[in-house]
Amino acid sequence: MSAWIAILAAAAAAGLAQALAGWLALRRFRHRTIAPPPRVPITILKPLHGDEPLLEAALASLCALDYTPMQIVCGVQDPADPAIAVVERLRARFPGRDIAVVADATPHGLNRKIANLINMFSSAKHDTLVIADSDVHVTPAYLDAILATLATPDCGLATLLYTGRPASDAPAALLGTAWINHAFLPGALLARALGRQDCLGATMALRRETLVAIGGLESLADDLADDQMLGRRVRALGLSVGLAGAVVATTVPETTLGALWRHELRWGRTIRSLEPVGFALSALQYPLAWALLAIALSGAAWSVVLFLAAWLLRAAIARLVEAELRGIDETLATRTPVWLFPLRDLLSIAVWIAAHAGTSVEWRGQVLDATRAPPR
Repeated sequence: MSAWIAILAAAAAAGLAQALAGWLALRRFRHRTIAPPPRVPITILKPLHGDEPLLEAALASLCALDYTPMQIVCGVQDPADPAIAVVERLRARFPGRDIAVVADATPHGLNRKIANLINMFSSAKHDTLVIADSDVHVTPAYLDAILATLATPDCGLATLLYTGRPASDAPAALLGTAWINHAFLPGALLARALGRQDCLGATMALRRETLVAIGGLESLADDLADDQMLGRRVRALGLSVGLAGAVVATTVPETTLGALWRHELRWGRTIRSLEPVGFALSALQYPLAWALLAIALSGAAWSVVLFLAAWLLRAAIARLVEAELRGIDETLATRTPVWLFPLRDLLSIAVWIAAHAGTSVEWRGQVLDATRAPPR
Protein backbone atom coordinates (compact mmCIF):
# COMPACT_ATOMS: atom_id res chain seq x y z
CA MET A 1 0.00 0.00 0.00
CA SER A 2 2.83 2.40 0.81
CA ALA A 3 4.09 2.11 -2.78
CA TRP A 4 0.67 3.16 -4.08
CA ILE A 5 0.61 6.13 -1.72
CA ALA A 6 4.03 7.18 -2.99
CA ILE A 7 2.79 6.94 -6.58
CA LEU A 8 -0.25 9.11 -5.76
CA ALA A 9 1.96 11.70 -4.08
CA ALA A 10 4.23 11.71 -7.14
CA ALA A 11 1.21 12.13 -9.43
CA ALA A 12 0.05 15.12 -7.39
CA ALA A 13 3.52 16.64 -7.55
CA ALA A 14 3.66 16.06 -11.31
CA GLY A 15 0.32 17.81 -11.73
CA LEU A 16 1.53 20.84 -9.80
CA ALA A 17 4.74 20.92 -11.83
CA GLN A 18 2.70 20.83 -15.04
CA ALA A 19 0.47 23.67 -13.81
CA LEU A 20 3.55 25.75 -13.05
CA ALA A 21 5.04 24.98 -16.46
CA GLY A 22 1.74 25.99 -18.08
CA TRP A 23 1.83 29.36 -16.32
CA LEU A 24 5.41 29.94 -17.49
CA ALA A 25 4.40 29.03 -21.05
CA LEU A 26 1.51 31.51 -20.88
CA ARG A 27 3.85 34.18 -19.55
CA ARG A 28 6.21 33.66 -22.49
CA PHE A 29 3.27 33.69 -24.89
CA ARG A 30 1.99 36.97 -23.48
CA HIS A 31 5.35 38.70 -23.99
CA ARG A 32 5.85 37.66 -27.60
CA THR A 33 6.40 40.57 -29.96
CA ILE A 34 4.56 40.46 -33.29
CA ALA A 35 5.16 42.85 -36.17
CA PRO A 36 1.92 44.54 -37.33
CA PRO A 37 0.90 42.91 -40.63
CA PRO A 38 -0.49 44.69 -43.69
CA ARG A 39 -4.26 44.65 -43.61
CA VAL A 40 -6.15 42.73 -46.26
CA PRO A 41 -9.89 42.18 -46.82
CA ILE A 42 -11.27 39.47 -44.53
CA THR A 43 -14.44 37.38 -44.51
CA ILE A 44 -15.48 35.93 -41.16
CA LEU A 45 -17.77 32.91 -41.27
CA LYS A 46 -19.98 32.48 -38.20
CA PRO A 47 -22.12 29.30 -38.17
CA LEU A 48 -25.01 29.88 -35.75
CA HIS A 49 -27.50 27.61 -34.03
CA GLY A 50 -30.13 29.23 -31.83
CA ASP A 51 -30.01 32.24 -29.53
CA GLU A 52 -27.29 30.91 -27.25
CA PRO A 53 -26.36 32.63 -23.98
CA LEU A 54 -24.22 35.73 -24.64
CA LEU A 55 -24.58 35.29 -28.41
CA GLU A 56 -25.25 38.99 -29.01
CA ALA A 57 -22.28 40.00 -26.86
CA ALA A 58 -20.00 37.59 -28.75
CA LEU A 59 -21.11 38.83 -32.16
CA ALA A 60 -20.97 42.46 -31.03
CA SER A 61 -17.32 42.07 -30.02
CA LEU A 62 -16.61 41.17 -33.63
CA CYS A 63 -18.69 43.96 -35.11
CA ALA A 64 -16.94 46.51 -32.88
CA LEU A 65 -13.45 45.72 -34.24
CA ASP A 66 -11.62 48.64 -35.82
CA TYR A 67 -10.98 46.79 -39.06
CA THR A 68 -11.98 47.32 -42.68
CA PRO A 69 -12.77 45.84 -45.11
CA MET A 70 -14.36 43.07 -43.09
CA GLN A 71 -17.34 40.96 -44.08
CA ILE A 72 -19.26 38.87 -41.54
CA VAL A 73 -21.32 35.96 -42.90
CA CYS A 74 -23.75 34.43 -40.41
CA GLY A 75 -25.28 31.11 -41.33
CA VAL A 76 -28.22 29.13 -39.98
CA GLN A 77 -29.88 25.96 -41.20
CA ASP A 78 -33.41 26.94 -40.19
CA PRO A 79 -35.04 30.13 -41.55
CA ALA A 80 -36.90 30.41 -38.23
CA ASP A 81 -33.71 30.18 -36.14
CA PRO A 82 -33.89 32.81 -33.35
CA ALA A 83 -30.24 33.67 -34.00
CA ILE A 84 -31.44 35.65 -37.05
CA ALA A 85 -33.18 38.14 -34.77
CA VAL A 86 -29.91 38.63 -32.88
CA VAL A 87 -28.08 39.35 -36.13
CA GLU A 88 -30.75 41.85 -37.18
CA ARG A 89 -30.32 43.73 -33.90
CA LEU A 90 -26.59 43.91 -34.58
CA ARG A 91 -27.20 45.23 -38.07
CA ALA A 92 -29.15 48.06 -36.48
CA ARG A 93 -26.40 48.70 -33.90
CA PHE A 94 -23.59 48.59 -36.48
CA PRO A 95 -25.13 49.98 -39.69
CA GLY A 96 -21.73 50.36 -41.37
CA ARG A 97 -20.84 46.69 -41.01
CA ASP A 98 -21.07 44.31 -43.97
CA ILE A 99 -23.16 41.51 -42.40
CA ALA A 100 -24.75 38.81 -44.53
CA VAL A 101 -27.20 36.15 -43.37
CA VAL A 102 -27.51 32.76 -45.09
CA ALA A 103 -30.41 30.47 -44.15
CA ASP A 104 -30.02 27.14 -45.91
CA ALA A 105 -30.94 23.67 -44.67
CA THR A 106 -29.11 21.75 -47.42
CA PRO A 107 -27.34 18.80 -45.76
CA HIS A 108 -23.73 17.88 -46.48
CA GLY A 109 -22.38 14.83 -44.71
CA LEU A 110 -22.49 14.07 -40.98
CA ASN A 111 -21.13 17.34 -39.64
CA ARG A 112 -23.88 19.93 -39.38
CA LYS A 113 -21.46 22.74 -38.62
CA ILE A 114 -19.51 22.03 -41.80
CA ALA A 115 -22.78 21.71 -43.75
CA ASN A 116 -23.72 25.17 -42.50
CA LEU A 117 -20.32 26.53 -43.56
CA ILE A 118 -20.60 24.95 -47.01
CA ASN A 119 -23.93 26.67 -47.50
CA MET A 120 -22.43 29.99 -46.36
CA PHE A 121 -19.28 29.77 -48.42
CA SER A 122 -20.65 31.13 -51.71
CA SER A 123 -21.43 34.41 -49.92
CA ALA A 124 -17.80 34.95 -48.86
CA LYS A 125 -16.40 37.94 -50.75
CA HIS A 126 -12.78 37.87 -49.66
CA ASP A 127 -9.89 35.42 -49.93
CA THR A 128 -8.70 35.52 -46.32
CA LEU A 129 -11.21 33.42 -44.42
CA VAL A 130 -11.77 33.22 -40.66
CA ILE A 131 -14.05 30.48 -39.33
CA ALA A 132 -15.14 31.37 -35.80
CA ASP A 133 -17.55 29.57 -33.51
CA SER A 134 -20.74 31.37 -32.54
CA ASP A 135 -19.68 31.71 -28.89
CA VAL A 136 -16.32 33.41 -29.52
CA HIS A 137 -15.74 36.81 -27.87
CA VAL A 138 -12.84 38.58 -29.59
CA THR A 139 -10.34 41.19 -28.39
CA PRO A 140 -9.02 44.18 -30.40
CA ALA A 141 -5.87 42.28 -31.42
CA TYR A 142 -7.85 39.40 -32.96
CA LEU A 143 -7.59 39.97 -36.71
CA ASP A 144 -4.13 41.56 -36.72
CA ALA A 145 -2.78 38.57 -34.79
CA ILE A 146 -4.35 36.19 -37.30
CA LEU A 147 -2.89 38.07 -40.28
CA ALA A 148 0.56 38.23 -38.67
CA THR A 149 0.49 34.45 -38.22
CA LEU A 150 -0.69 33.74 -41.76
CA ALA A 151 2.10 36.02 -43.03
CA THR A 152 4.82 33.83 -41.52
CA PRO A 153 6.65 31.58 -44.01
CA ASP A 154 4.91 28.29 -44.82
CA CYS A 155 1.93 28.97 -42.52
CA GLY A 156 -1.26 27.56 -44.01
CA LEU A 157 -3.61 27.79 -41.05
CA ALA A 158 -3.86 30.07 -38.02
CA THR A 159 -5.59 29.13 -34.79
CA LEU A 160 -6.03 30.82 -31.41
CA LEU A 161 -6.02 29.94 -27.74
CA TYR A 162 -9.25 30.53 -25.89
CA THR A 163 -10.43 31.00 -22.33
CA GLY A 164 -13.87 30.37 -20.84
CA ARG A 165 -16.41 33.07 -20.05
CA PRO A 166 -19.25 31.90 -17.79
CA ALA A 167 -22.71 32.99 -18.92
CA SER A 168 -23.91 32.91 -15.31
CA ASP A 169 -22.70 32.50 -11.74
CA ALA A 170 -23.96 28.91 -11.64
CA PRO A 171 -21.39 26.49 -10.19
CA ALA A 172 -21.56 24.46 -13.41
CA ALA A 173 -20.50 27.49 -15.47
CA LEU A 174 -17.66 28.27 -13.07
CA LEU A 175 -16.50 24.65 -13.13
CA GLY A 176 -16.51 24.62 -16.94
CA THR A 177 -14.61 27.90 -17.08
CA ALA A 178 -12.03 26.63 -14.59
CA TRP A 179 -11.27 23.60 -16.76
CA ILE A 180 -10.79 25.70 -19.90
CA ASN A 181 -8.65 28.35 -18.19
CA HIS A 182 -6.56 26.15 -15.92
CA ALA A 183 -6.30 22.81 -17.72
CA PHE A 184 -7.03 23.19 -21.43
CA LEU A 185 -5.28 26.52 -22.14
CA PRO A 186 -2.00 25.83 -20.29
CA GLY A 187 -2.03 22.28 -21.66
CA ALA A 188 -2.41 23.56 -25.22
CA LEU A 189 0.59 25.84 -24.75
CA LEU A 190 2.70 23.03 -23.33
CA ALA A 191 1.72 20.82 -26.28
CA ARG A 192 2.95 23.57 -28.59
CA ALA A 193 6.23 23.75 -26.69
CA LEU A 194 6.62 19.99 -27.29
CA GLY A 195 6.17 20.46 -31.03
CA ARG A 196 2.48 19.72 -31.54
CA GLN A 197 0.52 21.85 -34.04
CA ASP A 198 -3.05 21.22 -32.97
CA CYS A 199 -5.79 23.28 -34.57
CA LEU A 200 -8.09 24.72 -31.87
CA GLY A 201 -11.56 24.93 -33.33
CA ALA A 202 -12.82 28.15 -31.76
CA THR A 203 -11.06 30.08 -34.53
CA MET A 204 -9.50 28.72 -37.73
CA ALA A 205 -8.15 31.08 -40.40
CA LEU A 206 -6.69 30.33 -43.80
CA ARG A 207 -6.50 31.62 -47.35
CA ARG A 208 -9.04 30.55 -49.93
CA GLU A 209 -6.32 28.94 -52.03
CA THR A 210 -5.31 26.72 -49.11
CA LEU A 211 -8.90 25.64 -48.54
CA VAL A 212 -9.24 24.79 -52.22
CA ALA A 213 -5.98 22.81 -52.11
CA ILE A 214 -7.28 20.49 -49.37
CA GLY A 215 -10.49 19.86 -51.30
CA GLY A 216 -12.64 22.63 -49.84
CA LEU A 217 -15.01 22.44 -46.92
CA GLU A 218 -16.61 19.47 -48.63
CA SER A 219 -13.55 17.40 -47.71
CA LEU A 220 -14.51 17.87 -44.03
CA ALA A 221 -18.22 17.07 -44.40
CA ASP A 222 -17.92 13.65 -42.77
CA ASP A 223 -15.06 14.57 -40.42
CA LEU A 224 -16.92 15.46 -37.27
CA ALA A 225 -13.64 16.39 -35.54
CA ASP A 226 -13.38 19.09 -38.19
CA ASP A 227 -10.75 21.29 -36.54
CA GLN A 228 -8.24 18.48 -36.11
CA MET A 229 -8.91 17.13 -39.60
CA LEU A 230 -8.49 20.59 -41.12
CA GLY A 231 -5.16 20.96 -39.35
CA ARG A 232 -3.97 17.55 -40.54
CA ARG A 233 -4.98 18.23 -44.14
CA VAL A 234 -3.16 21.58 -44.13
CA ARG A 235 -0.04 19.98 -42.69
CA ALA A 236 -0.24 17.28 -45.39
CA LEU A 237 0.30 20.11 -47.89
CA GLY A 238 3.65 20.83 -46.21
CA LEU A 239 2.27 23.90 -44.44
CA SER A 240 2.22 24.64 -40.73
CA VAL A 241 -0.57 25.38 -38.26
CA GLY A 242 0.42 28.61 -36.53
CA LEU A 243 -0.72 29.80 -33.12
CA ALA A 244 -1.76 33.45 -33.38
CA GLY A 245 -0.60 35.87 -30.70
CA ALA A 246 -4.05 36.71 -29.37
CA VAL A 247 -6.54 34.97 -27.10
CA VAL A 248 -10.33 34.87 -27.37
CA ALA A 249 -13.00 33.87 -24.86
CA THR A 250 -15.72 31.29 -25.43
CA THR A 251 -19.04 31.24 -23.63
CA VAL A 252 -19.59 28.56 -21.00
CA PRO A 253 -23.41 28.32 -21.05
CA GLU A 254 -24.07 25.37 -18.74
CA THR A 255 -26.23 26.01 -15.69
CA THR A 256 -26.51 22.40 -14.49
CA LEU A 257 -23.93 19.75 -13.70
CA GLY A 258 -25.71 17.35 -16.05
CA ALA A 259 -25.28 19.67 -19.01
CA LEU A 260 -21.63 20.27 -18.12
CA TRP A 261 -21.04 16.53 -17.74
CA ARG A 262 -22.43 15.82 -21.22
CA HIS A 263 -20.33 18.60 -22.75
CA GLU A 264 -17.10 17.56 -21.09
CA LEU A 265 -17.73 13.87 -21.77
CA ARG A 266 -18.08 14.76 -25.46
CA TRP A 267 -14.75 16.57 -25.29
CA GLY A 268 -13.14 13.71 -23.38
CA ARG A 269 -14.30 10.90 -25.64
CA THR A 270 -13.41 12.87 -28.75
CA ILE A 271 -9.91 13.74 -27.55
CA ARG A 272 -9.38 10.12 -26.49
CA SER A 273 -10.39 8.91 -29.95
CA LEU A 274 -7.92 11.29 -31.60
CA GLU A 275 -5.00 11.15 -29.15
CA PRO A 276 -5.37 8.15 -26.83
CA VAL A 277 -1.89 8.37 -25.32
CA GLY A 278 -2.05 12.10 -24.71
CA PHE A 279 -5.50 11.77 -23.21
CA ALA A 280 -4.32 9.01 -20.87
CA LEU A 281 -1.46 11.21 -19.66
CA SER A 282 -3.78 14.17 -19.17
CA ALA A 283 -4.93 12.64 -15.88
CA LEU A 284 -1.75 14.09 -14.37
CA GLN A 285 -3.26 17.56 -14.77
CA TYR A 286 -5.46 17.06 -11.72
CA PRO A 287 -3.21 16.98 -8.62
CA LEU A 288 -5.95 17.50 -6.04
CA ALA A 289 -7.77 14.36 -7.14
CA TRP A 290 -4.63 12.28 -6.57
CA ALA A 291 -3.98 13.96 -3.21
CA LEU A 292 -7.55 13.20 -2.11
CA LEU A 293 -7.15 9.60 -3.16
CA ALA A 294 -4.00 9.43 -1.02
CA ILE A 295 -6.07 10.56 1.98
CA ALA A 296 -8.74 7.96 1.23
CA LEU A 297 -6.21 5.13 1.01
CA SER A 298 -3.90 6.05 3.86
CA GLY A 299 -5.82 8.29 6.27
CA ALA A 300 -2.43 9.47 7.51
CA ALA A 301 -1.87 12.99 8.74
CA TRP A 302 0.86 13.55 6.15
CA SER A 303 -1.62 12.88 3.34
CA VAL A 304 -3.89 15.64 4.67
CA VAL A 305 -0.91 17.98 4.74
CA LEU A 306 -0.09 16.94 1.16
CA PHE A 307 -3.63 17.72 0.03
CA LEU A 308 -3.74 21.12 1.74
CA ALA A 309 -0.33 22.07 0.36
CA ALA A 310 -1.37 20.96 -3.13
CA TRP A 311 -4.60 22.93 -2.87
CA LEU A 312 -2.72 26.07 -1.81
CA LEU A 313 -0.19 25.75 -4.60
CA ARG A 314 -2.87 24.94 -7.20
CA ALA A 315 -4.81 28.06 -6.25
CA ALA A 316 -1.67 30.21 -6.25
CA ILE A 317 -0.68 29.06 -9.75
CA ALA A 318 -4.24 29.69 -10.94
CA ARG A 319 -4.01 33.28 -9.69
CA LEU A 320 -0.78 33.69 -11.67
CA VAL A 321 -2.50 32.35 -14.80
CA GLU A 322 -5.43 34.72 -14.29
CA ALA A 323 -3.02 37.65 -13.91
CA GLU A 324 -1.36 36.79 -17.22
CA LEU A 325 -4.74 36.56 -18.94
CA ARG A 326 -5.72 39.95 -17.58
CA GLY A 327 -2.43 41.27 -18.89
CA ILE A 328 -3.41 40.12 -22.38
CA ASP A 329 -6.90 41.59 -22.07
CA GLU A 330 -9.05 42.41 -19.05
CA THR A 331 -11.99 40.46 -20.48
CA LEU A 332 -10.17 37.11 -20.60
CA ALA A 333 -9.77 36.22 -16.92
CA THR A 334 -12.48 34.80 -14.67
CA ARG A 335 -11.45 34.34 -11.05
CA THR A 336 -11.96 30.76 -9.94
CA PRO A 337 -13.11 30.48 -6.29
CA VAL A 338 -10.56 28.64 -4.15
CA TRP A 339 -13.15 26.16 -2.92
CA LEU A 340 -13.84 25.05 -6.48
CA PHE A 341 -10.45 23.52 -7.24
CA PRO A 342 -10.92 20.15 -5.48
CA LEU A 343 -14.36 19.75 -7.06
CA ARG A 344 -12.92 20.65 -10.46
CA ASP A 345 -10.20 18.03 -10.25
CA LEU A 346 -12.60 15.34 -9.04
CA LEU A 347 -15.01 16.10 -11.88
CA SER A 348 -12.15 16.02 -14.40
CA ILE A 349 -11.02 12.60 -13.21
CA ALA A 350 -14.61 11.34 -13.33
CA VAL A 351 -14.91 12.54 -16.94
CA TRP A 352 -11.54 10.95 -17.73
CA ILE A 353 -12.74 7.58 -16.39
CA ALA A 354 -16.10 7.81 -18.16
CA ALA A 355 -14.39 8.71 -21.44
CA HIS A 356 -12.80 5.25 -21.39
CA ALA A 357 -16.14 3.54 -20.80
CA GLY A 358 -17.89 4.20 -24.11
CA THR A 359 -17.91 6.03 -27.43
CA SER A 360 -21.35 7.63 -27.75
CA VAL A 361 -21.73 11.39 -27.26
CA GLU A 362 -24.49 13.97 -27.56
CA TRP A 363 -23.97 17.05 -29.71
CA ARG A 364 -26.78 19.55 -30.30
CA GLY A 365 -29.48 16.92 -30.30
CA GLN A 366 -27.46 14.33 -32.22
CA VAL A 367 -26.19 11.10 -30.70
CA LEU A 368 -22.88 10.35 -32.38
CA ASP A 369 -19.96 7.98 -32.21
CA ALA A 370 -17.13 9.70 -30.33
CA THR A 371 -14.61 8.41 -32.84
CA ARG A 372 -16.13 10.93 -35.22
CA ALA A 373 -17.61 13.49 -32.82
CA PRO A 374 -16.56 17.15 -32.89
CA PRO A 375 -14.44 18.38 -29.98
CA ARG A 376 -16.55 21.48 -29.35
